[in-house]
Amino acid sequence: MAAAIDTIAEVGYGQASLARIAQRVGISKGVIVYHFDSKEELVKAVVVEVLSKARDYIVPRIEAASGGRGKLCAYIDSNIGFMGEYRSHLIAVAEIARGARDPAGNRTIDAYSLESGTAALAQLLGSFQASGEFREDFDSRVMAETIRAAIDAIPRRLAAKPDLDIDVYRRELTGLFDVATRSETTRAGRRA
Repeated sequence: MAAAIDTIAEVGYGQASLARIAQRVGISKGVIVYHFDSKEELVKAVVVEVLSKARDYIVPRIEAASGGRGKLCAYIDSNIGFMGEYRSHLIAVAEIARGARDPAGNRTIDAYSLESGTAALAQLLGSFQASGEFREDFDSRVMAETIRAAIDAIPRRLAAKPDLDIDVYRRELTGLFDVATRSETTRAGRRA
């Protein structure tokens, strides 16, 4: 798995053959085929592995935060923090999302997996709008999609620029969406 992640991150999905992955580890292609029938199966396992690792990293940080602003900041910060700590993993998943197709031509990373995360974020934003912690005049779905789009653009930048300062993205996006969602009551309280 680690060799597949590193190979896909380094050369891209299209160039990451089973033979190339095996060569990286110093084993025969047959050893990989013994565990995974095809590149597609290996790629699915990589995606499951990375998403599971991301969930284990992100969810506890969000749950530990309090209030709407704290949870939103923890959401953004932990998503970007994960990318910083697991750069190759995220670059590999971005490559897979862009290039992997099943025999019918459908994307390997299904839209439902990505959609469910956006829907959960929209629900979280909506709950804090209802409690008055976030301003009521934004569409929670649009805000959730915008937050996800901003976060999901980072792996492509990481692939293009390996020395990218992830902490700048962390700080800027957290601050941007904090201001964008903040209620007038919260804004007034911060000025005081």
